[in-house]
Amino acid sequence: MEIETNAIKSQQEIGIVRSQLAGKQREKRLAQLTTSEITSLAPETPIYEGVGKMFVAVPVPDMKNKLEAQIKQVDTDIEGLGKKLHYLETTAKNSQEHIEAMLKRGGAGAS
Repeated sequence: MEIETNAIKSQQEIGIVRSQLAGKQREKRLAQLTTSEITSLAPETPIYEGVGKMFVAVPVPDMKNKLEAQIKQVDTDIEGLGKKLHYLETTAKNSQEHIEAMLKRGGAGAS
């Protein structure tokens, strides 16, 4: 029964991690697109960053640096989530194998 609970829990966690991974990939893609748009601007072009309910002027180089740092952080997060997903998939697979082995033993013993 505990193995079955672990298998169900692992499947739920796999779904959560996959959605987190997709969110991080979207976040990275958005930052990359924003960086490519900012790169095409002249350095003296005024750009604004949303802060709460207002916008603050930010120099183009500062924004590029901030976005590059954000991309690096998201890459680190994606790598960590990938490792977590691999672990959870392995756990789910092992739980499934244990359940199948128990069913085979139970079925062979009943015959």
